[in-house]
Amino acid sequence: MERADLQQLLSAEGLRLLDSLPAWRSTDDVLRAVSTLRAAGHSPELVAVVLSQSKLRTKAAAKFGPFASRMLFTEAGLEQATRLRVAALHAGRFQAAGITKIADLGCGIGGDAMAMAALDLDVTAVEIDEVTAAIASYNLAPWPDARAVNADVTAVELDGFDGIFLDPARRTAGHSNTSRLTNPADFSPSLDFAFAIGERLPTGVKLGPGIDRDLIPDDAEAQWISVDRDVVELGVWFGAVARPGIRRSALVIGDHGTAELSAGDDSEDAPTGALGQYIFEPDGAVIRARLIGDLARTLDARMVSTGIAYLTADEPSDSPFATCFRVIDVLHYDERSLRKHLASRGVGTLEIKKRGVDVDPAALRRKLALKGAASATLFVTRVAGRHTAVLAERLPRA
Repeated sequence: MERADLQQLLSAEGLRLLDSLPAWRSTDDVLRAVSTLRAAGHSPELVAVVLSQSKLRTKAAAKFGPFASRMLFTEAGLEQATRLRVAALHAGRFQAAGITKIADLGCGIGGDAMAMAALDLDVTAVEIDEVTAAIASYNLAPWPDARAVNADVTAVELDGFDGIFLDPARRTAGHSNTSRLTNPADFSPSLDFAFAIGERLPTGVKLGPGIDRDLIPDDAEAQWISVDRDVVELGVWFGAVARPGIRRSALVIGDHGTAELSAGDDSEDAPTGALGQYIFEPDGAVIRARLIGDLARTLDARMVSTGIAYLTADEPSDSPFATCFRVIDVLHYDERSLRKHLASRGVGTLEIKKRGVDVDPAALRRKLALKGAASATLFVTRVAGRHTAVLAERLPRA
């Protein structure tokens, strides 16, 4: 979104028109919608920006729920925004630590700042991009103790704040079609800058879940968060917003609510053992936090092979930290034999999972020429060090 587009959107006409539109649906006829709005006397430029916002509001409902219907977005800002459920947990840390005046550095469209303001915390949200800062200001307008500032976060004076939340930009600049930055030195601000603030003040730093774990300071708490089995972030916490005795944790959010596995350090792996009647796939947050061994012990499970993040047991378990599958068949991994075996079972729908082997699931699925009404899950992995195909069925959660 360009500055001129935002100016049109923020006009009285633009906001009235946006709020008057019904929720956008993927089946809506774009040409018809444009023609209808143009016939009502609205300019082509305003129609384009309003319809774009309407689509983004619909898309944003997955992250922001009903709040999305009164927010503004950029495409990149929405993609990078914290889900409201997770932002509320961030805000809760500051509230629990008795921190009341927070600087949200690199606030984007203001999702985390909204959650803080909703807990009556005084928050100053800082964003270097002018358009994004204006959108954050609009989104924060309902809260009197929240404001957005267009500034370079590295130049902000932090005296007077008793807590800092920092979300370094990990993508190239722009409002759409951005690309991911892989070098932490290229983040804006850099990782060194963010962690240096953590040495001075209670600080939370939001990062991508795949960041090199060796970069995490030894004295910080690292929490990986998954939402509906998708690992969405790593939070690195310093000072009063870090919990005593916890250095590694996996927070799993889903239909079950929230559940957390935590420890003072990476857990020791469980012993390997024979493949049992059940196989478990740990949640990605547990894997990232390297708490697989602790999970195995809670499930009375063992590892299928050294260094492979699959567990096995003789009894099923229903855990928020892992998905349980019943083993149907165990086969030597050979594509021709596997194709015949699946055909004999009439498997036409196959979920393929792999760890520790060089297999392209999409290419394998094409080679298997699947036909039939049955469905199954195929694990291609190493069992006791050998390439193995495990045919299984996913067990329903309690």
